[in-house]
Amino acid sequence: MFLHELSDVQSENIGEDSKVWQFCVVLPGAVIGRNVNICSHCLIENDVVIGNNVTIKSGVQIWDGIVIEDNAFIGPNVTFTNDKMPRSKQYPETFLKTHVCRGASIGGNATILPGVTIGENAMVGAGSVVTKNVPAGATVYGNPAR
Repeated sequence: MFLHELSDVQSENIGEDSKVWQFCVVLPGAVIGRNVNICSHCLIENDVVIGNNVTIKSGVQIWDGIVIEDNAFIGPNVTFTNDKMPRSKQYPETFLKTHVCRGASIGGNATILPGVTIGENAMVGAGSVVTKNVPAGATVYGNPAR
């Protein structure tokens, strides 16, 4: 495992051969698999599970309730959300669960609304806004993604 000296990694649940680059924060409850590459300027909260062989490009925040399965690709500046009705200082009892299934790819600057599942080997085009589930093997793009 490689942890850049300018990262703040609090989790002890990181698999071998994984890399966390500079200016990343990984909170203590996060679980990260083997051979994961987390590029600079990322934040990973506590209730997060990331599988094996995942690539997370720079500028991604992975909030509580998000699961990313094996071999997924998360492009630069992808925006995940976990609260459909956010209000300052008001938090839901539980956050909606979002799943990025095995082998799925999400292009840069896409926005993923909470509670959706991106199916196995699906492709989300850059800049898309995903408002509902994406079937396995599908390619979607646009706002909203279709």
